[in-house]
Amino acid sequence: MSRFRKITCAILVLELLLLAGCNFLLLGSLRKDAGKQYRVEISRASRDLYSYMILSSQQPVPVDFRRDGSSTELPGKEPFDISQYPSLVRISNFDPNESVNNDYEVKEVAGTLLRFEYEVKPDIRPLIYMNIGFAVCLFVTAAVLFYVGRKVLRPFHKMTDLSVELARGNLSAPVKADKNKFFGKFLWGINMLRDNLESNKARELEMQKDKKTLILSLSHDIKTPLSAIKLYAKALSEDIYDSEEKRRAAISGIAQNASEIEKYVADIVTASKEDFLNLEVTMGEFYLSELMGRIEGLYREKFSGLRTEFRISEYSNVLLSGDCSRLEEVLQNILENAIKYGDGKYVRIDFDDEEDCRLITVTNSGCSIKEEEIPHLFESFYRGSNVGDAQGSGLGLYIARSLMRMMNGDIFAKENAGEFAVTVVVRKA
Repeated sequence: MSRFRKITCAILVLELLLLAGCNFLLLGSLRKDAGKQYRVEISRASRDLYSYMILSSQQPVPVDFRRDGSSTELPGKEPFDISQYPSLVRISNFDPNESVNNDYEVKEVAGTLLRFEYEVKPDIRPLIYMNIGFAVCLFVTAAVLFYVGRKVLRPFHKMTDLSVELARGNLSAPVKADKNKFFGKFLWGINMLRDNLESNKARELEMQKDKKTLILSLSHDIKTPLSAIKLYAKALSEDIYDSEEKRRAAISGIAQNASEIEKYVADIVTASKEDFLNLEVTMGEFYLSELMGRIEGLYREKFSGLRTEFRISEYSNVLLSGDCSRLEEVLQNILENAIKYGDGKYVRIDFDDEEDCRLITVTNSGCSIKEEEIPHLFESFYRGSNVGDAQGSGLGLYIARSLMRMMNGDIFAKENAGEFAVTVVVRKA
């Protein structure tokens, strides 16, 4: 905040300096214009006085015309009206010995030297208007900066430690709600994130507890068949059994206990797969246009930046059944794979119908995966031979298939003439 205050002060001082500079320049320009004005008025007054004085028979002509009205009169004529010349103060016969307080200029008019006294009075109305405008701008700038500091930066400054505390795992204190229109929704989202992180943390602790319990339980359960196998093996190695029938019974016992251990191992693998993903879907109904609008908004510009042709075929809008956000996640996963493993020439999305399902097919050019590997692409942690240096965990398509099956749909892939296509089967509502 102290830095913002310094910036605010710097902006206001800069505006004040700009105002002072504009005043100086404009006042100089007005003085210059006023100087031109009095010269024009002296020239105009000289012409008017010539017409006024030429009719007089007196020589020399006495002239003393003042702005305050105390003017001499020529015989048979009204006093010369000097008020029509705003810059002139007095017009009189020139007397070099007379001392005057005003600036003046001497000109000969009708054979008489006249002194034209004047005042340079610039029209300061433009200067006043400019200062009013600058004052309004200065006030608006100060008000905006004050508002930004109070309503935007101060609340944000209070949240500087929030993300750090969340990263450290401090999830106990709830985020204080704020009606600030800039950060109200942000704080609401942060609070939801905190709740979600806290829930995930509690679930993770519960899972760890369950895993430890499972390990202890399985360790105890495996000990029995394992001890039996060791006893059978020791008896066989020491040739304790004196008949073929007893030896066969021992071998059968070893096989039976090994099968039991194998079952425990299978239970561990199944439990591990179910726990580490914890996938959930919220079934509902949505239109295909809503889904494709999101996808196009996310990828149109991205493919343009990659110089990859991206085309979405025409489709009829239908009502689909499933979780729109999860289906969007599935398509994103497929499109990201198309970017990573395609040759970058083109990617297109086509549509088809099959019974009560809508088929969405993402096809990319440049298929480099072996045909015999395609059935394994949807297995967890499986990565094809074409991955090269591309980063990945081998879980993307496995998650996609799990999500689609949870939404009563399916997903499959195929290779055709150098193209790789992944088709998502979505149920119609």
